[in-house]
Amino acid sequence: MTKMYVGNLPFTMDEAAVRGLFEKHGPVQSVALINDRETGRPRGFGFVEMASADAARAMAALNGQEIQGRVLKVNEAQERSGGGGGGGGGGSRGPKRW
Repeated sequence: MTKMYVGNLPFTMDEAAVRGLFEKHGPVQSVALINDRETGRPRGFGFVEMASADAARAMAALNGQEIQGRVLKVNEAQERSGGGGGGGGGGSRGPKRW
């Protein structure tokens, strides 16, 4: 299985629409669209899992394709390194200031 990152999705696309787009290239194992934690609204990206050969075809066909005025970015998802989102703040993790 290959997990793909799908970015710059139109905010109107739901999981069924994304699944339909990718199923043209083979069976889709899973689709997960990411929503904003606070507002619950779509963030415009997600992940699709497919068999490796199908995923390669889907990436080749869909990366750079325009959907509803937005150019999709589709590539193999990279594992997140490190412990999870910090969010900036600069250098060392010195003593807390509160």
